[in-house]
Amino acid sequence: MDPISDMLIQIKNAALVGKPAVALPFSNLKHEIAKVLQKEGYLKSVVKKGKKVKKLLACDLAYGENGKAKVTDVSRVSKSSRRVYVGVKEIRSVRQGSGSMVLSTPKGIMTDKEAKLAGVGGEVLFKIW
Repeated sequence: MDPISDMLIQIKNAALVGKPAVALPFSNLKHEIAKVLQKEGYLKSVVKKGKKVKKLLACDLAYGENGKAKVTDVSRVSKSSRRVYVGVKEIRSVRQGSGSMVLSTPKGIMTDKEAKLAGVGGEVLFKIW
């Protein structure tokens, strides 16, 4: 299975049932994605735990004042079977600005807003709202 999809679904499912945190197998790509999600407010904190082979990524989920999860749904756009690339002029907002699109660009993993400001396009990894 796709490790990014697995990570996103675990975060979404944990948020929907009200869990405070989720532990994921560590990789550098997942860590960068988690840092972007933390910056956007979907995760409270991201911590790398463990040593050598048994590394985990501990993510604390963010909830609103009413106890509702910030993550309501995710949509994986680029898959291993079909890659989707966009130029800077083709980047559109997600859910009228209430969601985020995460891209893999030459300048690193960033959201749609950051990519527009930086003037770069890239591979659309997923959409989250």
